[in-house]
Amino acid sequence: MEPGGRRGLASAWGPASAPRKPRQEPGPGAEARAPGASAVRARRFLLCLYLVGFLDLFGVSMVVPLLSLHVKSLGASPTVAGIVGSSYGILQLFSSTLVGCWSDVVGRRSSLLVCILFSALGYLILGASTNVFLFVLARVPVGIFKHTLSISRALLSDLVAEKERPLVIGQFNAASGVGFILGPMVGGYLTELDGGFYLTAFICFSVFILNAGLVWLFPWRDAELTSTEKGLPVGKNPALWGKTDCEVQEAAAPCQSRTSGKPARPPWVEVASTLRDMKSLIFSEMWDIFMVRLLMAVAAMLYYSNFVVGLQERFGVRPRAAGYLISYSSALGALAGLALGPILRLYRHDGHTVLLHSSALTSVLLLLHAATHTVAVAVLCASLLAVSTAVGRTCITDLQLAAGGAQASGTVIGVGQSVTAVGRIVAPLLSGVAQEVSPCGPPSLGAVLALVAIFIMSVNRPRYGRGGRDKLKSE
Repeated sequence: MEPGGRRGLASAWGPASAPRKPRQEPGPGAEARAPGASAVRARRFLLCLYLVGFLDLFGVSMVVPLLSLHVKSLGASPTVAGIVGSSYGILQLFSSTLVGCWSDVVGRRSSLLVCILFSALGYLILGASTNVFLFVLARVPVGIFKHTLSISRALLSDLVAEKERPLVIGQFNAASGVGFILGPMVGGYLTELDGGFYLTAFICFSVFILNAGLVWLFPWRDAELTSTEKGLPVGKNPALWGKTDCEVQEAAAPCQSRTSGKPARPPWVEVASTLRDMKSLIFSEMWDIFMVRLLMAVAAMLYYSNFVVGLQERFGVRPRAAGYLISYSSALGALAGLALGPILRLYRHDGHTVLLHSSALTSVLLLLHAATHTVAVAVLCASLLAVSTAVGRTCITDLQLAAGGAQASGTVIGVGQSVTAVGRIVAPLLSGVAQEVSPCGPPSLGAVLALVAIFIMSVNRPRYGRGGRDKLKSE
């Protein structure tokens, strides 16, 4: 049997080279080396994608913790700052599904390049924002096109086999997380220089331009060959280059719609169908899971959206030290993800109880952070909150998928992400209003929302026992 690379070479030379085929027959040693070459190509492309994820979060995490401090320095009140912060969440909520469908149509390469370049434009405008209007204008392209990580995960899904997908996506998330650990330290250091925020935003712009250059220089041909050799559907391979699945399948095999006798639906119809699925899920028996996710997301965002400003106003902590603390907390959150397995075994894999206890710990820590007058206690609260929120995020996703049963697919995960996007809209508004009352207002309000989530989980606890979970699946 000829290797896949051998067939591709023959087709490239055309019929005139057909008589030379017997002379180019590879020996047994070449056949043994073919899988190794394929593995090297696949690993090389995956490492390039990991680097893109690292640079993306590295650049973003340099700037994002400083946004509230910068908009306040431009003369905006806490309420106005909250409204400005909500604009990003609103844009993300409506653009995430559309950009995802668009990347399916035009291809991962083109969509990834466009999203990176427009995000870079947003951070360039942010580096020149000397008033609130320019600040708001800078958030528009970022809010619409900042989907680099989502498209990268979709590209990983296109390239790897189903059995390898969780491991590869986990490695991608780990590489991205390292960027989020290093970024706040660099941003906190730079912002203390003269014109530090503008310098930080320009460096973030440069990182995104570098990322776009890397995507342009990617070994995309290796990705195509790897996808073919792994036996993935032919439609997934040319999606890297900008052809739709149906166009490729029309050339190689009957399109799926022909087999079923149904016409292919345009992208906007797919988007409308997805939105209907989201509505049916949100108003299904799983409403309380999504409500808990929303409440806990808003509680955590109230704490983190006001983190740098709160530390400066209450304890006089400089932005550099706040950046170090954010990086330290991010590292603890990553370690908490690794420790989740032993924690679940300790709780006998009762994810609902783990979520309940982590939410209770989050509520107590938020109250303690709001009431403390010492930096040491604030650092302790930040350390434990990084652990409790990381464990809680994983447990709520697992409970979501388990309770969804037959519906536990990409739609369920997508609805969860949309619920979190709603939290990104609500949290800055609530944070601005609460900060008008007191610098301790945002974490105090977060503690109250966490208590409401705990109450919902306690009332609905019988539904999430073993019998209750089976009942939910049947529904």
